[in-house]
Amino acid sequence: MAETPFTRTVDADPEIERLHRKRQLVAAFHLFSKFGFDEGVAGHITARDPERPDHFWVNPFGLSFGLIRVADLILVNDRGEVVEGDGPLNTAAFAIHSQVHAARPDVMAAAHSHSLYGKAWSSLGRLLDPLTQDSCAFFEDHGLFDDFTGVVLDVNEGKRIAYALGDQKAVILRNHGLLTVGHSVEEAAWWFITMERSCQAQLLAEAAGTPIPISPEAARLTHEQVGSHVGGWFSFQPLLQKLLKAEPDLFD
Repeated sequence: MAETPFTRTVDADPEIERLHRKRQLVAAFHLFSKFGFDEGVAGHITARDPERPDHFWVNPFGLSFGLIRVADLILVNDRGEVVEGDGPLNTAAFAIHSQVHAARPDVMAAAHSHSLYGKAWSSLGRLLDPLTQDSCAFFEDHGLFDDFTGVVLDVNEGKRIAYALGDQKAVILRNHGLLTVGHSVEEAAWWFITMERSCQAQLLAEAAGTPIPISPEAARLTHEQVGSHVGGWFSFQPLLQKLLKAEPDLFD
């Protein structure tokens, strides 16, 4: 049987679990780079530390997603201090992710970047519609932060974003982009990837004509089929397999 976050003994050895989370962060960053989700210095993915739940691992500010290695990741505490690693901290990453992790003890990882279709869709100030099977993963399971006041540098703004996220898997940040969360790094990263594609699909469909939405009843059923935590984790695995084939030394 394939190992999942639910069959792996997470608490038996924190060092092993920490290394696993950091490796999955690196894989997620490299995949984000391949998908073109990097935009200058913007974007961050975080993973809660297994022993210090108020600390999280994150990419250092200004390092290209495609160049990040395990040794480059930094550990940040709940005061915004770098307690492990040498890289600088992105203030926006702390303002947003610290509050998401604080508000959602169930969340192990969160992902945000300025991806093209996500930020284009966010400018409309709308939730996604259930137009495709894939987009049903977000049906009644994503929120809208319907405000924009500039770069998020204040933790109070991060609290407002966490409130808009609520208990859902994603939130659209108006005029900004997408934020997704998960019970694993793999899940959070997959939701971001497929949400970005769902934004692209809806933009294309609406540009071509008037899309036919999936009924609420069918969308709820499909959400149960494709929108679970383990489903998000599992959907990430083919991308990870392909990445490790192309970059066999990724975790060295």
